[in-house]
Amino acid sequence: MIIFAIDDSPSVLSFLKQTIETIDNCKVLAFLDPNNAIEVLRTQQADLILVDYNMPGINGIELISQVRHIRQSDDIPIIMLTSETDPAIKIAAIEAGATEFLTKPIDTAELSIRIRNLLGLRIAQRTLANRAQELERDVNLAMARISAQEKEIIWRLSKAMAGRDGETALQLERVAVVAKMIADELGFDEQRTEKIYLASPLHDVGKIGVSDAVLLKAGPLDADEMAEMRGHAAFGAEILSDSSSEIIRTAAIIAESHHEKWDGTGYPHGLSGADIPIEGRIVAVADVFDALCSERPYKKAWPVDEAHREILRCSGTHFDPDCVGAFNRRWAHIRTLYIKMAVPAGDWATTHEAIQSAALKVKKLGTAA
Repeated sequence: MIIFAIDDSPSVLSFLKQTIETIDNCKVLAFLDPNNAIEVLRTQQADLILVDYNMPGINGIELISQVRHIRQSDDIPIIMLTSETDPAIKIAAIEAGATEFLTKPIDTAELSIRIRNLLGLRIAQRTLANRAQELERDVNLAMARISAQEKEIIWRLSKAMAGRDGETALQLERVAVVAKMIADELGFDEQRTEKIYLASPLHDVGKIGVSDAVLLKAGPLDADEMAEMRGHAAFGAEILSDSSSEIIRTAAIIAESHHEKWDGTGYPHGLSGADIPIEGRIVAVADVFDALCSERPYKKAWPVDEAHREILRCSGTHFDPDCVGAFNRRWAHIRTLYIKMAVPAGDWATTHEAIQSAALKVKKLGTAA
């Protein structure tokens, strides 16, 4: 245990040092100059401080006040040594942060007992602080594991859903990354963009309720088939509703609103403009762009530059102009993304590790923007 003894009297310091070092595991750092003690205390942790009241230049109360303003020293026990009997001095010392007082001349037995008691409290304080840190680490690790498991479940469920529609895991990843780029460009904070990134792969989860005959039909859909297909938005929201997970709640919003259109001609509710949740407006751009660039049973894939022009053309009708603007400002990175993450339609060999590797490459691209 490290104890600072601060007194302008060499004889008092010698007495304190001899007395204290008879206590097991105690080492005394003695200071005649209180300013020197303050400087050392900024880099050397103390377990207890003894300070005289009457010292030249700076008195004990002023020193205690300075000690309490040093972050790592704000809870160190401090004993003030004084021969003063004025109660106002003791009150001022307590207000400054003194823990206890010893009256000069100092009694050796009393000094030893008080130091042992305060050091015992200091040890207990450290033990509690260490335990609190351990508990915090354990909680953080547990939360990290839960978060990782939640993300894995979302991706695996998304992959299973996408398989029915002929999509690949990397196509889901592209939608997620483009949505994240748009959110970043719109000025969303990191936590919110991460929720959109993780939730967006579930945007079409409601297609589990659409029959294969409709979902995989190569030709145009008739009115009944179109109604069944459009039902996937509301059904997806129903599947994801009432979750305790913020990511799943975000996914429910996206599932229900990503087919709404800026001009009010979308579905399922015919919302328009800012009445459409921003998460849905963002994913609408990312999803349609990826759909245009991807092969489907009923169409060939568009060239990325042609798909880009189509997104720009539909600004203000299908899409939120602000989201299209954000998409366009990131176009150089999005175009590169579609080159780096291009995979043949129907290739289902992509692993979770490959998805994460691709996402890391794209994240680096986004950071460079």
